[in-house]
Amino acid sequence: MMKLIKQTLVLLAAFMIGCSTDNEMNAETINTGTSENTTMTQTIYLSVDGQKRSVTLADNAATHALIEALQQDPINYVADDYGGFEKVGPLGRSLPTSNEQITTQPGDIMLYNGNQIVIFYGTNSWSYTRLGKIEGISLEELKSFLKAGGGKVNVTLSVDDAGIRPVGTSLPGDGESYSINGIKSSDSSKGIRIRNGKKYVR
Repeated sequence: MMKLIKQTLVLLAAFMIGCSTDNEMNAETINTGTSENTTMTQTIYLSVDGQKRSVTLADNAATHALIEALQQDPINYVADDYGGFEKVGPLGRSLPTSNEQITTQPGDIMLYNGNQIVIFYGTNSWSYTRLGKIEGISLEELKSFLKAGGGKVNVTLSVDDAGIRPVGTSLPGDGESYSINGIKSSDSSKGIRIRNGKKYVR
């Protein structure tokens, strides 16, 4: 009888060890999968004729290169309507592509042909590299923001929400000041000024 009890206990212990090992393996697989599927949530800002909205970025080589460029300077370009569903314009540089067939939704921002940015207020199916999406906006607000159907607009991409400082703010930091035309100016002169690579209004 004692021998049978010991054998039962040995089998039970072996079973418990096996279950523990399986659970650890399953947990490791889940964690690995979660890490691989994590998407970047970094935000950049998109201004259309002075009105600004936030953009949540995808996680790929194109967005990494875009952020690196924007950390140096904002990017300005002109976008125009195309096909009744998008605003498209030349980025002025090329970004890495990872094209795939995508059916777009309003608010999607795509890279086309490696050097053009497409902002959608409708849908289209084509080969794009996904850049990001304008969040927290209704379709009507999106169309109004993009001036959908209204022709050319001025677009600015930036990594922060600072922009030009309000009139009357002081200029921090050392360094000489210049006008927007590159002419050296005094601290007392009025207008748009540049110091240490940043814009201010005096």
